[in-house]
Amino acid sequence: MTLKHLSIINYKNLAQVELELSPKINCFVGNNGMGKTNLLDAVYYLSFCRSYTNPVDSQIIKHDADVCMLQGRYELEGQDGEEEIYCGLRRRQKKQFKRNKKEYEKLSDHIGFIPLVMISPADIEIIQGGSEERRKFMDMAISQFDKAYMHALIRYNNALQQRNATLKMDDNEIDFTLLELWEDQMAGEGELIFEKRQAFVKEFIPVFDEFYKRISLSNEKATFDYVSQLRENNFREALRQTRRRDIAVGHTTTGIHRDELEMLLDGFPIKKVGSQGQNKTYFVSMKLAQFHYLLKTGKRTPILLLDDIFDRLDAYRVEEIVKLVSSNEFGQIFISDTNRGSFDKILERINNSHHIYSVKDGEITVYA
Repeated sequence: MTLKHLSIINYKNLAQVELELSPKINCFVGNNGMGKTNLLDAVYYLSFCRSYTNPVDSQIIKHDADVCMLQGRYELEGQDGEEEIYCGLRRRQKKQFKRNKKEYEKLSDHIGFIPLVMISPADIEIIQGGSEERRKFMDMAISQFDKAYMHALIRYNNALQQRNATLKMDDNEIDFTLLELWEDQMAGEGELIFEKRQAFVKEFIPVFDEFYKRISLSNEKATFDYVSQLRENNFREALRQTRRRDIAVGHTTTGIHRDELEMLLDGFPIKKVGSQGQNKTYFVSMKLAQFHYLLKTGKRTPILLLDDIFDRLDAYRVEEIVKLVSSNEFGQIFISDTNRGSFDKILERINNSHHIYSVKDGEITVYA
């Protein structure tokens, strides 16, 4: 999968951008706050119908504008011609997403068409944040190629919301027949989600561990432990047994929405024992393993976005990351950094096409 041409109008601080892109390496150099991350975020938006960093669509429209537009022309492996993806946003209106000028009926139909992995300093929240961030990582990794999983998540979350709404009613108003209906739907979808998460983690761990060891140049044992209430309990029965407690607290206390992905380094939670460099190496390895997982299970080579990830990594770790992304396994790559020297190290190892751009105050020009 290759993004050949990108058009941007009024996306955050990017007023107007037109770029012809390299099929291999695209480097964006500039100081912080100039628009490098916004450029990569626009590429991400065209894949996932949302921003990587800001869930509120109205806030991605340039502050003095009413309309935002993104358009990308893509080339797919083994397919003649190009695919055009268009997104239009207008304040207080529903956004439009089109493929080859035909609007999607549901945005979820687009997810997975353009496989993509983004690595950003914000990914530290996967480690330092709550369990919801770690579940989100699993769900995103699986959903990009597994539509059944994505739709099961949507149905599960809908049933969960309906059950929670019912639990909040006064005791004499609760319809237990309706409550059982929501529980049956949660149980059916939840068991499928649990099985797919369990299979994902089992396959993911050894690849992640290999990436971690290569980047860290150490024998530290980095791994995960998938913790779920469904591992030892019948979900449907557990929901029945916790009804009274759930009515008392007003929400559902059992289910896959409470799953946890424990992140371990030498058997201890990395959140507690990891250094700054170890934490960054951990989430970079996670994302590279996600890339490998998508490459293996999907139909297309994912696009890789590396947003300012070299900061606060020692030279040895940077060198290993450079070696990894320089391999033939990776396709098109977008990289942002404040230091031109980081790019020069990468380009020394790659004989493929590359473009280097300067980013200043939202304007992007070819690097002189």
